[in-house]
Amino acid sequence: MLKYKLAMFSQIRANIKPFLQYLDEEKKYSHNTLLAYAADLNQLVDYAESATLDESRAQMRLDAKVLAGYLRSLREKGYKASTIARKVAAAKSFIIFLQKKGILRDDLTPILASPKVRKPVPRPLSVSEIKNLLAEPAKLSTPEAKRDRAMLELLYATGLRVSELMSLNVKDVNLRKNFVKCTGRGSTVRIIPIDGRIAQIVKEYCDGARVQLTNDERETALFVNRRGERLTRQGFWQIVQGYASKAGLNTRVTPRNIRHSFAIQKLRSGTDLKSVKELLGHAHISTTKAYTHVERIG
Repeated sequence: MLKYKLAMFSQIRANIKPFLQYLDEEKKYSHNTLLAYAADLNQLVDYAESATLDESRAQMRLDAKVLAGYLRSLREKGYKASTIARKVAAAKSFIIFLQKKGILRDDLTPILASPKVRKPVPRPLSVSEIKNLLAEPAKLSTPEAKRDRAMLELLYATGLRVSELMSLNVKDVNLRKNFVKCTGRGSTVRIIPIDGRIAQIVKEYCDGARVQLTNDERETALFVNRRGERLTRQGFWQIVQGYASKAGLNTRVTPRNIRHSFAIQKLRSGTDLKSVKELLGHAHISTTKAYTHVERIG
C-alpha cells in the first residue's frame, strides 16, 4: 500500500487556520461554511491521530488506510449524505492546499469518494407572494424602509446571493448606465443589468435615506444599518423575515428563494439557460438546469 508521508499531525492542524483564511480571502467562502470546514478538518485530524496511536509521533502519517477508516466512521456515525459530502469536500480542498505548500507530496484526493447528494428542487415564491413582499417597505417613509425597499427590489431584479448583495459598494451600482457590478465566488466579476425603475429606487435611497443613515462619509457600503455601518447577512435575513410576516406570507421566505424567483422569472420570460447561468454566477450549467424542473407557481 502506498504511504502518503506528511509532517506530524500537529503541523497539519496548524495549517487549518491559514487554509480557512485562504478560503475566506481568496475564495470568498461564507462565514457559515468556514465554521463548518473548521469543525470538519479538526474532526479529520482527531480521527487520524487516534487511528495511529500505536505509532510514535515522528512516524505519524496520513495514508489510504486512515482516510478509508475516516470515511467509514462518518457513515457509521449516521451522518446525512449531504454532511458527508461537505466533510469530504473540506478534506479534499485541504489536501490540495497542503500539496501546494509542499507538506504533502502525493495526492490523496482520489481516495475520498463523495456520496451522491440529491439536490432539492429550488422553491421560488409565487408572483403574488413577491408582489406582496415588495409592497411592504413601500408603505413606509422611514430611511430604513427606503433602504429595505431598495435592497429587496435590487435582489429580485438581479438574483444576487445575499453575501453579494451585502458586499456591494456604492461604486458598484452604475445608475447612469443601469447595471450592477458584482464580485462573486472565486473573485469572479459579473455585470448584471437593471431597468430604469430599479435604478431610480436605488438612486432615491442613495440620495436620501443612505445619507441619513451613514455617519461616516468614508463608508463605502451601499447598504448600511442604523449605525451607518455595512449591513450584515444576518441583519438582512431578519429584515426579510419581518416583511414576510407583515405581508402574511405562509411560505418560508428567505433571500435564497427570492434569488430562485429571479431565476425562474428569467427562464419563463425566454432568457436562455446559459445567460441565466451567467447572471446567477453558477460554476456549472447543471446547477442552473435545476430551475427547469420547477413547477409553475402562480
